Amino acid sequence: MSDVTVGQPAPAVSLPRDGGDVVSLADFSGKQVVLYFYPKDDTPGCTKEAVGFTDKVDEFAAAGAVILGVSKDSVVKHEKFRKKHDLNIALLSDEDGDVCERYGVWVKKNMYGKTYMGIERATFLIGADGNIKEIWRKVKVPGHVDAVLAAVKG
Repeated sequence: MSDVTVGQPAPAVSLPRDGGDVVSLADFSGKQVVLYFYPKDDTPGCTKEAVGFTDKVDEFAAAGAVILGVSKDSVVKHEKFRKKHDLNIALLSDEDGDVCERYGVWVKKNMYGKTYMGIERATFLIGADGNIKEIWRKVKVPGHVDAVLAAVKG
């Protein structure tokens, strides 16, 4: 588990996104970045979260922030997910899990008595200076987008 903490420089991110481009945190120098990790495309909680961020994308942009979603799903799955739900946020594919590991969100999970490895729903707000400004771990979807937007507006 990585020990990403508030105030430290955000670990580098450079991943393929839906549509085929590669997105790096460095592309957004001078802007705040909402980097959110989610377990899987097109599952109920992940869909609610992605739709929630999409619904507020203009408010985030007006506050000088960009939203990047990350999961281990493939670019092709991301494209289907975006199209099915009219998502208007970039979805990055971390198929090898390197970025998930560096942010400490690849964790042991437990469901119905079975233990397995998976992505912890977590959000990192990266300041315009490239440092971690705020961290939300074990995110519960209801109210989360509004809490992140309030922090962005700060």
